[in-house]
Order: sequence, then C-alpha cells, then structure tokens
Amino acid sequence: MFDSLAAYGICALCCPTTSDMLRAVIHKVHEIAAEVIRQTGRDKPADAALREVLKQIKDLAPFDATEIARTVFIYYRWHVWLREERGVESKMRLALRLDERFRANESSVPLAEIRAQAVPAWAAEQMDVSDAWLLSLQRTPKLWLRAKRGTGEALARKLAGAEVSSFLPDALLFRGETDLFKTPEFHAGEFEIQDIASQRVGWLCDPNPGETWWDTCAGEGGKTLHLSDLMQNKGLIWASDRAEWRLTKLKRRAGRAKAFNYRAVFWDGGIKLPTKTKFDGVLVDAPCSGVGTWQRNPQARWTTTVDDVRELSEIQKKLLSHVAPSVKPGGKLIYSVCTLTRAETTGVMDDFNAKFAAEFVPLPLPEISENQSPLASAPVKTLWPQDLGGNGMFIAGWRRRATAPARAT
Repeated sequence: MFDSLAAYGICALCCPTTSDMLRAVIHKVHEIAAEVIRQTGRDKPADAALREVLKQIKDLAPFDATEIARTVFIYYRWHVWLREERGVESKMRLALRLDERFRANESSVPLAEIRAQAVPAWAAEQMDVSDAWLLSLQRTPKLWLRAKRGTGEALARKLAGAEVSSFLPDALLFRGETDLFKTPEFHAGEFEIQDIASQRVGWLCDPNPGETWWDTCAGEGGKTLHLSDLMQNKGLIWASDRAEWRLTKLKRRAGRAKAFNYRAVFWDGGIKLPTKTKFDGVLVDAPCSGVGTWQRNPQARWTTTVDDVRELSEIQKKLLSHVAPSVKPGGKLIYSVCTLTRAETTGVMDDFNAKFAAEFVPLPLPEISENQSPLASAPVKTLWPQDLGGNGMFIAGWRRRATAPARAT
C-alpha cells in the first residue's frame, strides 16, 4: 500500500498528519522487529531469528518483511550508541533516528564516535581500520544482481530500478521496490542476487569452457553458478560442502539457472577428498570471520571474537593444504574470503607460500577495470566496501608448476 515506509521516517509515528493506517503499519513493523531482536544472540544470528519470527506470521506483505529486516539491521548498526537507553523498543527508536540523521548528513555523527563505537576494539589489532571503511559500515548496503553473461544491459531495461555497474560486466545495482523473487526474470533464471565482490571472485578465477573445476566450499552455490555461466555450461564443476542442506539449495538454484555442468558432493573439509580428479582450477572460498560483511550483517560485529579469527585461520590453512594436490600441473588455485583480518588473508597466503613454494607460484590475477581505471595485474586483490560498494573480500591466486615435484601424503 505504501511505496516506502523508510520515506516517512521514525517521526511518522508522532506526526499529526500521519494517517491511522500508516501508524498501524509502522507500529506493527516495529513490534515484530523488536521481537526478532529479543530472540537474536551469539547462538542465533539476526537473519536466523528473522526467518523464524517471520515464518510464524501469516499474511505478512513482502514489503513489510523487508522493512522489519531493515529495522533489525539498523538496530545492530548503531548498537553501541544505544547502551544508555532502556528497553528494546526505546533502543530501536533511537537507532532509527540516528540512521535517519546519518543518511541525511553523514557529518552529523561525529567521526570520533564512529571510530570509537562502530566496531569492536579487537578489530584495530587484527586489520587496517580506516575512517573510510568505518563510515562505509554505517551506510545502507547496496543490493547487487548478476545477470547471465552478456545480458546485463538487456536485464537492466526490464527491471525498474536496475542499472549496469561500471565495475564489472553484467553486475547490476538494484535500487527498485520490486519483489525480485516474484519477477518472471528471476524465475526464468536470468539473474542471481549476488554481491559484487563475490562476482569479482568468479571473474578472477577466469575459467574456460570445457575445463574441470572444483568449488570446494560451495555453500548454496552462488560462485558455482557463476563459474558455470562463465564456462558456458561446458566442462565440469565439482561443488562440495559440509552441509547437505546447502547442496540441496544449490540443486534448486542450478535448476532455475539452467546450470547443468556441475556435480554436488559432500566434503567435510578433511584430508580425505571426495574425488581423485585433478582439476584445471580449484576455488577455496573458505569459511571465515565475515568481517567483510559487517555492513550487511552488523550483528556479527558484536558476536565475532578474536578467538574466532584465530580458529578460522587455522581451518583455512588446512583447507588449502588438503586441496593443493588436486590441482593439475599448470592449473590454478584461488583462495577467497569475505574478511579483511591479516590472520585470515595475508597470514594464510604467507603460510601457503612457505609450505608449497616448490609446487606453486603466485598467479597474476586478470585485470578488471574499475571506474574506467585499469588495475595492475597482481596475485592478490583486497576489495574494500568503500571502494567497490559491496562486501570486503580478499583473493589470492597460485598456479601449480608444470613440473611440480611429488609431495608426500
């Protein structure tokens, strides 16, 4: 009924010109958002709590669900600023006021406050923390789509509010109000909802039609489907994960996208691999602390710990060591994580270089233009949210030597 509750702002609740119907809608959105916040904790992320609460509510309009999610994430984006308020509802209203003020004028929130309160103290010890990055975390995240290869401009003409990005081919920034999941283009498999940083990973893998690739930590298959599209549905992709339910979702997504050149298989990340196949390319999009997603997933700022970073860095090192023998001589190994901590990025890269220098050499990743400015080819790419407008991401690449010596197992 209403194009955007956000346009009315929190003050709509007390404005005398606001209709009773609109007041009721806003009040209901806030009431449900508060319940989601009460159910959220370290053991239950905000997105999981959202799914559980919204699933129990019948006849909830898709737009109302979007506004509830938006309100919950705003609450956690301004979490530390709310300490002096009592009660979830009061904290939530303050968060909405702060966010509304920040969106209108970013300098209205002192930079000193943002430096002190936007992220946990341990972040400065584990990574480079710049003012530009901190400011980006307080902004509303952008929604990115990935069109089928070569169809970006055509899709943008079909979807109101979509515009082709200058960063990557076929990446679309979506600013519209349409429920994308109900569009005929979505059901026809013409696009996927995928962050631009994740799309960048697929392009840097640079797979060729007919090759054999392994997406080792495929999850629900976003990067698997991108690799398939880049390979023109030719060749074969092994897609593995330690969670069967994620592979089930991958199969549904692949059917809609008409991606058929893949094989889904369980792998727990251990030393026993799911196949003896040797691959032209192996992608290790490893589990990580997710610091690069803190704009989109602000609750994680307050649940992720430095111990998580250390534990995950050890897992990442093991994953690379386990899969390295699966790369063909002359083949590629790509490592990506949506985090920015040194332990999980350059620390893992340095560890691999020390262990596998005799077998692998750094791989210059292909150049991709950003804002018409060419990037230098390099074996490492660090993508910052303030530069690309998406998640933070670290990507490193190696090529296996054509005459790599045998390695004891």
